[in-house]
Amino acid sequence: MATLHLHLLSDSTGETLEMLAKAALAQFGDAQVQRHFWPMVRSVQHLERIVDDFKANPGLVLYTLSNEATRDRLEDFCRQEGLPHVAALDPVVEALEERLGQEAHGRPGGKNKMDEAYFERVDAIQFTIAHDDGISWDNWEQADIVLAGVSRTSKTPTSIYLANRGYKVANIPLVVESPPPDLLFKLKRPMVVGLTTAPARLIQIRRNRLLSLNEKTETSYVDEEKVAKEIAFARRMFADNGWPVIDVTRRSIEETAAAIIKLYQEREARRATSRDRQSGTKPI
Repeated sequence: MATLHLHLLSDSTGETLEMLAKAALAQFGDAQVQRHFWPMVRSVQHLERIVDDFKANPGLVLYTLSNEATRDRLEDFCRQEGLPHVAALDPVVEALEERLGQEAHGRPGGKNKMDEAYFERVDAIQFTIAHDDGISWDNWEQADIVLAGVSRTSKTPTSIYLANRGYKVANIPLVVESPPPDLLFKLKRPMVVGLTTAPARLIQIRRNRLLSLNEKTETSYVDEEKVAKEIAFARRMFADNGWPVIDVTRRSIEETAAAIIKLYQEREARRATSRDRQSGTKPI
């Protein structure tokens, strides 16, 4: 299979373009793709310095450029060289313009401007880091989401991923011998989500963790009977408290986070409907 050269060109950090390309490429299994990443291209002069690489490695060009002169020069060059090129966000922006009845603002890196949402995300990340692994449980009420689960059920990486999406997250490991603080069962504002996994998968992950730390792999930490009891203990707690549960056995961090966000948004929608009913107003 021939290698496809994929040029990703952006006038900002290119984060959006990378995510889009990654999601699209996931549909093509073992396709041979070599990515060429060109962020912060904000002038024709900068573009001129990199087009030689396009000639040397012809392929597909995906771009997000707001500056008209830079964009026009890139499109002219691609046409001259016979390179397929796609303005990745154009269909979405055009559809929004049509539905909203207004033109989009052509600002480079618009999604990354330091507005209120940016600082809220920074605040969420700081909160999440400060409330990892059961730390500072006394102010969990400030969280949006609290993740609970036995050791090595991806609580920390999932928390960090959610924080980057703007959610304040705390997480706590559930240990049979050391019950969590009572506050966990009295939380009003946060949504508590239980994370679980298959015992065999959990043992495998824990063994790998011990090997990476050069520690013995024959301990109670990976004992089949003990691990099964841990998971049963956690599941009973989830059921007794009516917390939603997500099995992370075959899920990536992104998939787990997406499921949590969906649960959170559904809960917030129900709360909003309930408030409207109590106040006597009708939802629009």
